[in-house]
Amino acid sequence: MTAFFDFHPVVVCADDYGIAAGVSTAIAQLIEAGRLSATSCMSTLPDWRRAAPELRAVVARQAADVGLHLTLTDHHAATPARGLADHGRLPPLGRVLRQSLAGGLPRAAVRDELRAQLDAFEDAWGAPPDYIDGHQHVHLFAGVREAVVDEVARRYPLGRVWVRDCVEAPARCVRRGVATPKALFLASLGRPLRRLLRTAGIPANDGFSGLHDFASPQPFGAKMRRFLALPGPRPLVHVHPGRVDAELRACDSLTTPREAELAYLASAAFPADLAEAGLRIARYAEFAAMESSANSPPSASSGSIR
Repeated sequence: MTAFFDFHPVVVCADDYGIAAGVSTAIAQLIEAGRLSATSCMSTLPDWRRAAPELRAVVARQAADVGLHLTLTDHHAATPARGLADHGRLPPLGRVLRQSLAGGLPRAAVRDELRAQLDAFEDAWGAPPDYIDGHQHVHLFAGVREAVVDEVARRYPLGRVWVRDCVEAPARCVRRGVATPKALFLASLGRPLRRLLRTAGIPANDGFSGLHDFASPQPFGAKMRRFLALPGPRPLVHVHPGRVDAELRACDSLTTPREAELAYLASAAFPADLAEAGLRIARYAEFAAMESSANSPPSASSGSIR
């Protein structure tokens, strides 16, 4: 029988904690069951302040990483966000992406919104986030990635806060065969952020999966088995489980697929698929420990080098 620590660690992260009670509670239950090791929180949405104490109690019993899900699309801004928000409402993804690609994102507005969302996170959570990522991957965008790297470096001790890296090797994207064009596009979009993170010494995962077509009829379990295949050295899989309620329907278009993801992650199939892939759920800190161990000099008892 393979020992538990012989399996390779993987961070399994649920996005959108705080978007609605049905999503937040489902994620908290999965963390408590040991099916997730991280969740990304939308700190300016109404459910975050209600749901933060619930999550804190769960994480006290079952440790997990809790991060900020930087939100710059489709929801209400925490600041005036001049040049970005329209009457307090953040624009749809396509508009933000076009602004970014044209070099037109208002840098001061992005910086102020990031700081306000970090403040809201820390006010409810009582501590810094373990990591930062972006709702709809906006942290990768030009004009946003620079703000994220600068603020993490300014605000926190080096190594305290991780940032999600969405770069995945093209060969792995192609061989998995799930949402391949999207995976390749995000990998390309994410490379400048990776360079900034490495220059600044900010830690990040190395290996990213979980992108898929939510409208696809393929069962989520079949997709997840592909996400777990061919992991990178410090892999992260992001998921979107939740229960659909009126609050979610009122604020987000992603509804029913969340319940399919929840059903799979709560089932016996998920741990079996992890084991089959040679993986085990872990936190970011374990990646740091692996890196430290790999960089440690050999001990005197390890033999001579010839």
